[in-house]
Amino acid sequence: MHALRWHAKGELHLDDVREPAPPLPGQAAIAVAYCGICGTDLHEVAHGPNLIRTGAHPLTGVKPPITLGHEMSGTVTALGSPVPGIEIGTRVAVDPCLRCGVCRWCTRGEYHICAKGGSVGLASDGGFASHATVPVEGLVPIPEGVSDQLAALAEPLAVGLHAIRRAGVQPGDHVLLLGAGPIGIAALLAAELAGAAGIYVSEPVPARARTAAELGATVVYDPGVTDVRREVFLRTGRVGPDVVVEATGLPRLVELAVTTARRGGRVVLCGISGASASLPITQIVPFERTILGSLGYHFDIPRVLDLMATARLDATPLLTGVRPLSAGADAFAELAADRGSHLKILLRPERS
Repeated sequence: MHALRWHAKGELHLDDVREPAPPLPGQAAIAVAYCGICGTDLHEVAHGPNLIRTGAHPLTGVKPPITLGHEMSGTVTALGSPVPGIEIGTRVAVDPCLRCGVCRWCTRGEYHICAKGGSVGLASDGGFASHATVPVEGLVPIPEGVSDQLAALAEPLAVGLHAIRRAGVQPGDHVLLLGAGPIGIAALLAAELAGAAGIYVSEPVPARARTAAELGATVVYDPGVTDVRREVFLRTGRVGPDVVVEATGLPRLVELAVTTARRGGRVVLCGISGASASLPITQIVPFERTILGSLGYHFDIPRVLDLMATARLDATPLLTGVRPLSAGADAFAELAADRGSHLKILLRPERS
């Protein structure tokens, strides 16, 4: 089969590889239907290794070259051990979090911050191939009425939902989103579901700003021409937003997020970057602002799929392109050159 694999920084190749071996106990084999290209994947190719280890991963033993792809949907083709509610032919989305199952965090149900954890597609071979092997605990049945394409979007949508849940957004809250990429848009949709009274978005890329406006943002600001902090302060009766979600990882926006939140407000950081941000203590302690990290998702993918199935969440605006796996390297190059034109491109494996 063909697999789109990361070999090293700048080295992404469509390789001819063997199909995965039959799954071991605790594993399942799936025929991949669709798999989305994530900003993490782009970052690994352009600047990695970051989350990919150059040596064997301590949990999986896998080392590069490694098949990328963790935002996937597909059909179960084999089970290494029985799984309640799952059988051969079940359509599934995949929670790609790899977990040890025995550390303090796993035993508390916080598998997404497992001490030894990783992700399918970064610590084990992922979904940019016709077949993938995944842990059975990551299988999430796709409800009737949800397509395989939309199910592949459940993972990035879950990131936004988790961030809004971490922030404790309540009906009537005012929320500022810094960045309207895939995660920012996911957070916007989740904030709407949570009943936010005002959702303000800061986004300099016109195409993404238009999408945020079309999806119901109260106001979308171009930070290149508008003092976002001042405008949101005035919009909220000179109080400031209850919650600020930083979805880019840019240090200057982390600082803006903290200084923009109201007194007693919450700041959620879900953008990842290797850079450092300067946070003046006088902007945190005297204002009693809370700063929260938000990593991935925590039993959020089933929630997203249920919201889709009940028509409370329309994910179609997030999907801006579908490409065959054979054109995957070109899709990576397209996104690297102009990420503003797309929110999510899915790769579709060709069957031999």
